[in-house]
Amino acid sequence: MTAEQVLALISLVLIVAGLLALRHQRPVWYWFAFGALAKLVRISITYRSVMEACGLTEPPSRLRLTVAAATRRTPSRMVPRLTRVRITASGLVLRIKMQPGQEVHDFETATERLRHSWHAYAVHISVLSPGWLQVKVVGYDVLRKVVMPRAADPKLLSVQVALRSDGAVHTRNFRTVAHELVMGATESGKSVYLRGLVAGLAPQPVALVGIDCKWGVELAPFASRLSALACTPEEAADLLDALVVEMTERYELIRTVQRLAPGSSPESITSDIWGLPDDMRPVPVVLFIDEVAELFLTASAADEKRRDQMVTQLVRLAQLGRAAGIYLEVCGQRFGAELGKGATALRAQLTGRISHRVNDETTAKMALGDISPVAVLAATNIGPDQRGMAVAGDSSGGWSLVRTPFIGLAEAVGVCNEHAHLTPELPGLEAFRPITAPDAFALVPDKD
Repeated sequence: MTAEQVLALISLVLIVAGLLALRHQRPVWYWFAFGALAKLVRISITYRSVMEACGLTEPPSRLRLTVAAATRRTPSRMVPRLTRVRITASGLVLRIKMQPGQEVHDFETATERLRHSWHAYAVHISVLSPGWLQVKVVGYDVLRKVVMPRAADPKLLSVQVALRSDGAVHTRNFRTVAHELVMGATESGKSVYLRGLVAGLAPQPVALVGIDCKWGVELAPFASRLSALACTPEEAADLLDALVVEMTERYELIRTVQRLAPGSSPESITSDIWGLPDDMRPVPVVLFIDEVAELFLTASAADEKRRDQMVTQLVRLAQLGRAAGIYLEVCGQRFGAELGKGATALRAQLTGRISHRVNDETTAKMALGDISPVAVLAATNIGPDQRGMAVAGDSSGGWSLVRTPFIGLAEAVGVCNEHAHLTPELPGLEAFRPITAPDAFALVPDKD
């Protein structure tokens, strides 16, 4: 080999090694620099043959048959029309016009064949309008190394907490889904998900309330931003009673200014706090409950009486709290009907569902069984090395695989300390206000 050939070979090896390193360390950069163009060329060249191989074609129309007969040619089958391609940070978005006679189910059942044909990491189908589909071709594993896009100005009670497997952002919007159940075994990433929510809500004008029956070890570090905190079942029972009283007072306020007088315009009538004037509207309250199973456990007759009272108040808050601006985030390692009376009634009110890795299939079924059997299977397949991975769903039946970006305890505590001045004072919950200096937890070691 000549010196020029050796130099060219070395250059080629360095380029390939650089692309492989870029693909592993900076997958988004690699995708924009090389992967998107390569995938676009592959899809453009193989589109018709892939559609035919996947059974996504229709017989030719009468017009095509007539033209083919006149020109003595063999009429080709009609394929879905690809009208637009858009490049995103995670893949390609195809806009497809279905042919007459096709249905969405045809494409949903062919997603695995499309994925292998186009060498994609995943393919997701969604309906845009009758006859039109959106096909998301994911170019790489976006959940291997979660990189959240730059957040826009956050809306009230809305937090971007995770990334979905199709590259979209999973947003926890309390105004849309008032209450949520979060399941996860030890070291599954449940605590990181909780930290992300607290850190996302800390800069917003909302009241954060915590019930942590692990003597407060999970929520006490955020005390500077909490309006109330209960660390034992006894304190939790009193705090729940106080929250129900707060909810009752808010309903009385809504009824007082509901504008039902003769002559009031229909648009001015309200049935929740969001229709009240700004100067009268109570601050929204988000209640975090860690280890909810501890509220159900009993060891004596007195404990059983207290548990029944707590469960009743919890179900009442879940049923009526949304209109009063009170939202629940219920977390735990284990949740099942065997916890006792009220468990299934409480679950029925928790529209949002997040299931990290769990220790048993029953917990996954309790969280996702009424959403989709496939979602339960996906939750039980999450491995111990996939911390932060979870299945997110809601009672409408939709679900997706998500992963939470890591946020350290010290980082979340720093956000809470920075916005401690935003902590609202609720007179009815003043007895439960944690007493701590703003920088008491500034140097908490990061163990998660």
